Amino acid sequence: MTKSRFFRLWLVLGSVFMILLIIVYWDNMGTAHLYLHTSLSRPHILQPFPSSKPGDGKYFTASIEEILEKLLSAHAKQNILLGRKVEQPSLLASSKPVLSNMEESVRGYDWSNHDAQQSPDPDRRQAERRSVLRGFCANASFVFPAKERSFDDIPNYELNHLIVDDRHGVIYCYVPKVACTNWKRVMIVLSQSLSDQGTPYRDPLDIPREYVHNSSTHLTFNKFWRRYGKFSRHLMKVKLKKYTKFLFVRDPFIRLISAFRSKFELENEEFYQKFAVPMLKRYSNHTSLPKSVSEAFSAGLRVSFANFIQYLLDPHTEKLAPFNEHWRQVHRLCHPCQIDYDFVGKLETLDQDATQLLRLLKVDKLLQFPPSYRNRTASSWEEGWFAKIPLAWRQQLYKLYEADFVLFGYPKPENLLRD
Repeated sequence: MTKSRFFRLWLVLGSVFMILLIIVYWDNMGTAHLYLHTSLSRPHILQPFPSSKPGDGKYFTASIEEILEKLLSAHAKQNILLGRKVEQPSLLASSKPVLSNMEESVRGYDWSNHDAQQSPDPDRRQAERRSVLRGFCANASFVFPAKERSFDDIPNYELNHLIVDDRHGVIYCYVPKVACTNWKRVMIVLSQSLSDQGTPYRDPLDIPREYVHNSSTHLTFNKFWRRYGKFSRHLMKVKLKKYTKFLFVRDPFIRLISAFRSKFELENEEFYQKFAVPMLKRYSNHTSLPKSVSEAFSAGLRVSFANFIQYLLDPHTEKLAPFNEHWRQVHRLCHPCQIDYDFVGKLETLDQDATQLLRLLKVDKLLQFPPSYRNRTASSWEEGWFAKIPLAWRQQLYKLYEADFVLFGYPKPENLLRD
């Protein structure tokens, strides 16, 4: 029996070492870097190895997960030391202007003053935001779909918005229409995941937009399964425990207006074919539509904001496919009740929050967040945009996005929800 126990123990240890070697190989190949910046010091409780005889538990071993976690920590320390040798020198603030084409103009930021009454102290403001989020996640009387599921219950394809930077120990959940282009640029610079003629980008604004939104540019959680197999979930949990996790949000209704403007007021062939054509047929009774978006715009055929709201409220919509990421609710993109975020930024306080976050990540000497511009999708526009939307639709729309309003501390837009 003793030989059998030793054999099983060495079999487990050998398997774990093989997995570690595979991970090291992948790291050296550059597909992902397992840099855990803090060693895992949680005590490992040893359990008796299964035995056929009662009381035969004097031989102990850790579970596979605990052994893997310990080995990963040791491997991380070595990588950290190596990583320090190639740390990039400090970067100067970019003097380049933000792109001035029409599309960038329409994609503008929201500079509304929802946070005006919050504490001017950044640390206190951040504590208030996280407290509100945690409080409502823990509140059993506040219910929304998928709130109660565990992290393990989240399908891999729903983790595709969590971008990982192993070099600095950062996880960013990107939310479209919330400055995500520039935050993705920052993550590319930090992770060195993209190079220009062999040299990693050092200035976020040097990175072309078409590369920023290319999914192959970023290491995201949904890619872990292909690389780490059945250990992927455990590895995600280790990173979630040790890395700094952040996201940026904005007023949900303003985000919808911004999404509508950028995707349906500009000539976008993909969104025309996939969304505009079905909307115009279903909600505007058009039977024959131009084949291209340019022809449709020339003929004056465009999706109205009312069509867009109808589409969002139509139960038929999500029977076909989940909401597109540009108007999917933030809690469905970033799972804030399953992931304990360390920093919750808001577009309404973008400059202050960006400065605070880069300092928190200890990368403020390496780069600065790209300068932003004032936009035309401001909170003061809400009443104008919703003026022709029936009251019942507005109330239904609020219920659809209520969780985002509540979790992230945005006031209920009473002026839009009553006569």
